[in-house]
Amino acid sequence: MAQKCVHKGCGKTYTDPDEVCIYHPGPPVFHEGQKGWKCCKPRVLTFDEFLAIPPCTEGKHSTTDLPPDIEKKTGDAAPAEATSLSAKLAEIPTDVPTRAPLAPQPAPTAPPPPPESEDDEPSLEIPDGKTCRRKGCNATYKKGQARSDQENCVHHPGAPIFHEGSKGYTCCKRRVLEFDEFMRIEGCKTSPRHLFVGSGEDKKKQGGTNTEELLETVRNDFYQTPSTVIASFFLKKIDSPKATIKFETQTLVLDLPTTDATPKRYKADVPLYGKIDTEKSTFKIFGTKLEVNLYKADGASWPVLRSDDRLTGEILQVGRAGKV
Repeated sequence: MAQKCVHKGCGKTYTDPDEVCIYHPGPPVFHEGQKGWKCCKPRVLTFDEFLAIPPCTEGKHSTTDLPPDIEKKTGDAAPAEATSLSAKLAEIPTDVPTRAPLAPQPAPTAPPPPPESEDDEPSLEIPDGKTCRRKGCNATYKKGQARSDQENCVHHPGAPIFHEGSKGYTCCKRRVLEFDEFMRIEGCKTSPRHLFVGSGEDKKKQGGTNTEELLETVRNDFYQTPSTVIASFFLKKIDSPKATIKFETQTLVLDLPTTDATPKRYKADVPLYGKIDTEKSTFKIFGTKLEVNLYKADGASWPVLRSDDRLTGEILQVGRAGKV
């Protein structure tokens, strides 16, 4: 009898209990806008990219919530002996000086997805076993099946929401705590047909140009000395030759493309709290961030980096304050 595997990342219907199952043994991780699995390293920004992360572990299919013992890890094996957490804590000196906490910065949000086609392109072939692209549907296409307007695709047209432990969709009110319950939330909209390939994804694979993902925001942080403000904008794989950083009197103009397979780009005119000396201000691009050194025009302390940030009343400064 055919049964459906409940392992995360698998979900296949199987008849052979000895068939190899490739799945994620760890729980999902959502932190500061990034998404991934605790059992492996990839981290992505969008929910669709998260669902596309390949499983990392081989085992046997299961129909219960308790997975079998992990048989073989496809990634690098963990060291045979690991130092215990208590031993590591004992090695930390107790007289390490602490510094004032930084003001919390807003977490980056994933950019909104482009408008999706409502119908499959008739000229595109649908692969056997292809899953419907709409969130919450999970219907699969069988080679040669007839298409009609009576397929009743029940799905979520909105985006996923993960906030303070609760999970749900923007298009409906239901909220749950567990990720497995979230994946089972029934759709709130019904379309006449499923959407297996749409009108754009396969065209890009057949030779179209790569689309560029525009980022609305990136995580940033800063500290200051009496004469400068050192700010960091965290974005991996910045394409240094194509990046543009322009200093204006009270604005930082950024155009930061990346070298990812699917390129990302962060463009922003950052309104600064105070005026800067554009000739003395400098920048450096690292593997994970852009660091700018903003030379203050008047030497005053900055309570925030951006003029549109909410004032917290805290000022983090390194060195002796200047005279007033």
